[in-house]
Amino acid sequence: MIKEPYQQPQPQGGQITPFLQFIILSVGTVALVFVLSLVATGLIWAFFGEKIFTDALSFNTQNPKTGQALWLLQIIGTTLPLFLAPVLFAKFVVNEPKTYLKPAFNFHPVLLIFIFAIMFFSSPVMEVLVNINEKLVLPDSMKALENLLRSMEAQAQKATGAMLQMKTIWDMLFAVLVVGLLTAIAEEFLFRGALQTIMIRLTKNPHSAIWITAILFSAFHMEFFTFLPRVALGVFFGYFVMWSGSIWTSVWAHFLNNATQVVIMYLYSQKKISLNPDDQHVFNYQSYALSLIIILILLFMYRNIAKGKSLLLS
Repeated sequence: MIKEPYQQPQPQGGQITPFLQFIILSVGTVALVFVLSLVATGLIWAFFGEKIFTDALSFNTQNPKTGQALWLLQIIGTTLPLFLAPVLFAKFVVNEPKTYLKPAFNFHPVLLIFIFAIMFFSSPVMEVLVNINEKLVLPDSMKALENLLRSMEAQAQKATGAMLQMKTIWDMLFAVLVVGLLTAIAEEFLFRGALQTIMIRLTKNPHSAIWITAILFSAFHMEFFTFLPRVALGVFFGYFVMWSGSIWTSVWAHFLNNATQVVIMYLYSQKKISLNPDDQHVFNYQSYALSLIIILILLFMYRNIAKGKSLLLS
């Protein structure tokens, strides 16, 4: 049975307002990212030298050590601050770490199987959203912004490509650890932990809070042309946490999504599979419809089990 079924967080006496919490968390996160990114770039200069430093900042993939420097920047300058920000906020600002981080494993293990199934069967739906997103264009008056967004996304893809040049299985396992596990933990503690809790208290509506958090989660990645599928993932993650009461359900889902992409990229680069991970025209319309139906059924079953309504848990 679920030990502590989900309940909407209630404001505590004398607590700072949710809006001010949002400002503090946002400013604190940006500040930590800025400071620790400076630390990371200093370490790159110290350990790798000026040439690697400049190659890393320009994403020069011709230099084999660029990837190592970028990993250092990723872990210290991004992953670490995204984890520290919600933890420090929950502990020292609001002093409610259990409510804002939801670190307890207070859910039935079968939910992890349902999450695996939902993530597996969601691929066609995600493909539809990617294809829709790719066709979206901004008005002519915002063409400069669109060009900027395209340039930023190209740079992000270039950085990812430099880090994910996986020549051995050990390279792949390292990427799974960092991109799959550590990134999942950090981002979920920040978004589905602290931020979603703030939004629930701000809007007094958990459904609105989940969607707002998912939109902010997608916007945070600054990749406009994969915005919609990332919003959908954020919504899935949000409901996993809301219904289960534990952050580890969304961490598991996030890990599955990221790790799967890393493994597929590795297998494709090693010519172990022929499926191009960048190909977004794999499924047909029947697959799209079936995927949506299966996801809705699985989500309904997940919700009932998480709330203790299923006979499986009696």
